[in-house]
Amino acid sequence: MSGRKRDYYEVLGIARDADATEVKKAYRAQAIKYHPDKNPDDPGAAEKFREAAEAYEVLKDPQKRSQYDQYGHVGDAGGFGGGYGQGGFNVDLNDALESFLRNFGMGGGGFGDVFGGGGGGGSRGRGRNLQLELAVTLEEAARGVRKTLKVTKQVPCGDCGGSGAASGSKPTVCQHCRGHGRVRQVRQSLLGQMVTEGICPQCQGRGQIVQDPCRSCRGSGTVRGEESLEVNVPAGVSSGNYMELQGKGDAGEHGGGAGHLRVVFNVRESDLYERHGDDLLIDVPVSPVDLMLGTKIEVPTLDGKVALKIPAGTQSHKIFRMRKKGMPHVNRPGTGDQLVRVIAWTPGGLDKDLVKRLEALQSDLARRVPPPGRHHEE
Repeated sequence: MSGRKRDYYEVLGIARDADATEVKKAYRAQAIKYHPDKNPDDPGAAEKFREAAEAYEVLKDPQKRSQYDQYGHVGDAGGFGGGYGQGGFNVDLNDALESFLRNFGMGGGGFGDVFGGGGGGGSRGRGRNLQLELAVTLEEAARGVRKTLKVTKQVPCGDCGGSGAASGSKPTVCQHCRGHGRVRQVRQSLLGQMVTEGICPQCQGRGQIVQDPCRSCRGSGTVRGEESLEVNVPAGVSSGNYMELQGKGDAGEHGGGAGHLRVVFNVRESDLYERHGDDLLIDVPVSPVDLMLGTKIEVPTLDGKVALKIPAGTQSHKIFRMRKKGMPHVNRPGTGDQLVRVIAWTPGGLDKDLVKRLEALQSDLARRVPPPGRHHEE
């Protein structure tokens, strides 16, 4: 599929408030209608099948669906989730077929293995998906930053190239399943012939047998290793947002595909700012005299100090809004605001001369203080 992605609700033909049962029912209807095995002469059917699976993978998951409803995207390769998407969520055709089988009780395995197919090589298992946390400062989250991660995971064995076979040998085709990785059984019942299919017990679904295992990986094709990855943290991320890197998880055994890596962002608390969505709140101490007479103060922002005028008679804890001085919005134009809360700061350790001058004003100011009760800021 190229160009702009279709709306997932439109793909499944459902309303935006459809419940989980309606989502699943709609997906099943679309998947059956466009299944490649039923449309061998229609090259567009496989794409529509994959598109329906992509929509279902998002809308069946409450968290992903919430992200999609709010932002119109969910993370994929290099993409970003948990409140932001970059490029959308992608599902390849084999994943879509396996998802369809899994969700409707037909077992695992690829399209060729289940629907009358051959396609040698069997179904090699994909590696595990991994997740790790990446800490960033508020300032890094505001501007976006490039980070280097070191991931400890299963990597292809260097001695056997991931095949699992010792040097000088190679895996042989499993004779029990003839390389398909799956076997069928036909049983006669009152309802007629019943065909069941499952993973080949001889090769465990790989379609190949390793007669002489590699000593380094003990025939699995993977060993424990480390990989350095560069991650571009998008500007405006919040704690709990994540980025999924396809193919960066554990390597699959015997040459199977790698799993995915989910990088979850943890934005550290700032010493200056309190974050409220994309708005930032900062407390600025001001002397009571400046609040009474008015003044101009310098307020720290993410872009440097900015002058702010405080009108005469401002009450303590009054909040001023500085437009577009907060965090950038994720995946859409614009920036939040910075909220400045001025707080009356009463100094201590006054010298005698200052105390005398303040005492002369004390009684006059006391007469201007309103009685106890609820008072709106002037």
